[in-house]
Amino acid sequence: MTSTPDINVEIPEIDTERVTAMASNFWDMALAYTIMPTTWIPILMVIAALMIGGFTRKFLRPKLIKMIERKKFSYRIHVTLKNLTKLVLPLIALIIIALAEAVWIAFNPEVTLTILSSAAKLLIAWIIIRIIAQVIENNFVRQIVALFGWIVAALSILGVLNQTAVALDAIGMDFGDFRLSILTVVKFLIALGILLTVSRIIAGSVERGLQNTTDLTPSARVLLVKVIKVILVALAILIGFTTAGIDLSALAIFGGALGLGIGFGLQKVISNLFSGMLLLVDKSIKPGDIIEMRDNSGVFGWVSHLGARYVSVVTRDNKEYLIPNEDFITQPVINWSYTDRKIRVETSFGVDYASDPHLVKRLGVEVASGVKRVCADPKPVCHLVEFGDSSLNFVLRYWIEDAENGVTNTKGDVMLALWDAFQEHNIQIPFPHRVLIDKR
Repeated sequence: MTSTPDINVEIPEIDTERVTAMASNFWDMALAYTIMPTTWIPILMVIAALMIGGFTRKFLRPKLIKMIERKKFSYRIHVTLKNLTKLVLPLIALIIIALAEAVWIAFNPEVTLTILSSAAKLLIAWIIIRIIAQVIENNFVRQIVALFGWIVAALSILGVLNQTAVALDAIGMDFGDFRLSILTVVKFLIALGILLTVSRIIAGSVERGLQNTTDLTPSARVLLVKVIKVILVALAILIGFTTAGIDLSALAIFGGALGLGIGFGLQKVISNLFSGMLLLVDKSIKPGDIIEMRDNSGVFGWVSHLGARYVSVVTRDNKEYLIPNEDFITQPVINWSYTDRKIRVETSFGVDYASDPHLVKRLGVEVASGVKRVCADPKPVCHLVEFGDSSLNFVLRYWIEDAENGVTNTKGDVMLALWDAFQEHNIQIPFPHRVLIDKR
């Protein structure tokens, strides 16, 4: 058997007396600071102000919301005002803290309560940031931006913003001359959030302005809005990188690999994006067009919206289909209103051989012309197309120009009018007869 060699590890002795003394001193300092009247009195004042603000908001906010709902504002203004009712708590707390600070200064002008003034500044910063953040429509993004903004403002008010920035910059790694730290990421996210919000506001203003322009077609307006949005988002990302101090040349290799991965992973998304651009350029599909998909879906309806990734098609039963743009390029599509909104509808019927075919033709044209949605030009026509086994078969053709209001209902109106006319002129509609012969 082989013996295991002894390994001697020297464990450094811990100066327990020194550690105990440091902990005791820290505890004594914290306790002495806490029991000072200038510390616990303002803390209690702040807690009391927040509690009163919370009770006031619970009682007052439902009444404010009811008042807002009774007003005839737009949806966006309604949502903004309802969100601002949440500021009842900080507003009430701020008023109470300001009054408490004024009373304290009146009786003790030689002692300044720093905690009260800091709490008031933090509440003011929160109120202002929440009001400004209402320009952001997305609720989640608005909450994140407001929280980040308030944290930065709080660190500045408390006088530790520079120390926090140095600490965040110390946590990171170097890539040659480029340093990636938590501070860099935070700067980029803040700058990107602000720039994307500004770009969305600008794009929304441009879109509303273009909607009132009559010199452009609907397709041209949609195309311009999409191009402007893509340019603004690209500029926001580039400016965000620059603002955060990120050298774009240092990310060239990573950008190439990332672009290759995105190209494979988002192949369908990119295909739909460029297909949407192509649809807008060649104007084959426009908002308001009546289309019919010739694939397995068989969707029939009118185009409600052209998006970056899909086309919204609303059917007669108010179902909204979101069809990828690529399908309109690769699949057969019937556009009933591509060059002309008028479409021809056929109604086939048969009458008894004892009927006068000339009279039937004249009645068919008169009946179709009298239906409300049938166009007067081109005029309806009626033709005898077949001598059937038990009937004279006719086809009645007429035109409508509002297919989005339905085709089947127009056929029904025409057939009901034909029935009334045939009853009036004693024209019979034949039906099959079967004769049973008993061969017993």
